[in-house]
Amino acid sequence: MYIEQLYTGCLSEAAYCIESEGEAIIIDPLRETEPYIEMAKARNANIKYIFETHFHADFVSGHIDLAKKTGASIVYGPTAKTDYETIVAEDGQFFNLGKIKIKVLHTPGHTPESSCYLLFDENGKEHSIYTGDTLFIGDVGRPDLAQKSGEITAEDLAATLYDSLRNKILPLPDHITVYPGHGAGSACGKKMSSETAALLGDQKQTNYALGDISKAEFVKELTTGILPPPQYFSKAAAQNKSGYKSIDEVFESSLTALTPEQVASLKTLILDTRHQNDFRVAHIKGAWFVGLDGQFAPWVGALIEDLHEPIIIIAEDGKEREAIMRLARVGYDNVVGYLKGGIEAWNEVGNVTETLSSISPEDFAINGAGQDAIIDVRKPSEYDDAHVDGAINAPLDFFVAIANDHTNGKLAVHCKSGYRSLIAASILKSKGADVIDIMGGFDALAKTNLPIVSAQIA
Repeated sequence: MYIEQLYTGCLSEAAYCIESEGEAIIIDPLRETEPYIEMAKARNANIKYIFETHFHADFVSGHIDLAKKTGASIVYGPTAKTDYETIVAEDGQFFNLGKIKIKVLHTPGHTPESSCYLLFDENGKEHSIYTGDTLFIGDVGRPDLAQKSGEITAEDLAATLYDSLRNKILPLPDHITVYPGHGAGSACGKKMSSETAALLGDQKQTNYALGDISKAEFVKELTTGILPPPQYFSKAAAQNKSGYKSIDEVFESSLTALTPEQVASLKTLILDTRHQNDFRVAHIKGAWFVGLDGQFAPWVGALIEDLHEPIIIIAEDGKEREAIMRLARVGYDNVVGYLKGGIEAWNEVGNVTETLSSISPEDFAINGAGQDAIIDVRKPSEYDDAHVDGAINAPLDFFVAIANDHTNGKLAVHCKSGYRSLIAASILKSKGADVIDIMGGFDALAKTNLPIVSAQIA
């Protein structure tokens, strides 16, 4: 028996490959298929099943493409309805894989069809459980992503999840390993640990959701203090249910080298994925910055509201394919091409680039920037914990919807350390705002003599 966790930091997402006697399953694959196919080949195995723990909202799964390429069957838990062929398993159903077997545990709550997969080893002993978004390390999945107006509420789903945990998870033996679908950084929960696996016995002792908590307390905990989901979540979930363009087609249509003249003539969104320092020094007028070095795909999903909007990529040489792939992971398949030769090529033909003004926190504290407003783009919880006195909280999570309210006057923007604020500053600048980015963010500002409002002393 072989088990491998494939963790993708940008999405804080875990997929799994399990193999026994030349048969393999993949659980919750990402959009790109080749890594899973190559992994199976390396073990001289055929992919027999693709198990989906639920209809993912935070990424577009690779299950459909992978099934077409390998002949594997797609398996969902009870109640799942799709527009393509699947095995909708029954609660308690077993699937054989070489000398091991997998048991389906229907655990509704995060979504109605959410299911966990319990692995039994060669000796018939419970070994590990693959929990998707039902159970994280330190947390559980949020219950507000699968609501249908007038039919079911987040409170309803939270109460259902409470029952699922107690009826299906808590009775399992302490020695089994919990392998969740996400770790810290995902928007699918509130308190996820940075750990990506743990013993169930440890979770019974440390995870509030498995502890001595009443159903009413559990429902309140799950339904308060969470930000609304990013706007792309419902769109990604719909693609996972109904289907999507092949990843090979996406690469074929998107990996198009464009000349500076072509880029200049196409009136569409330019997405600059280079390092933030490179963007500061020189970028094309109107371009948005979202750097590949950060949580690129989730921020694109939060900020670009139209999945079908044509996009031109500015990337470091050799990173174009990566940018296209990571966009496709969250359902953005409409890249029309990339600027061949990058900013250097743009300048070589006499095109003008712009800079984005920045200031050190020390200079800002001493001299200010003549600003009319300080815009803090961190999450409300970060802002409430501590912020610069007088700063306006405009979370990046919903920045496009509120950016037009913050384009007047001279603006100074910051986040925690500098990545998010540059995204916000680029959006404001594209709208004509007079904006300056405070380098180093709040972490650096808090070390100056600027007045700080803290929840601990409020």
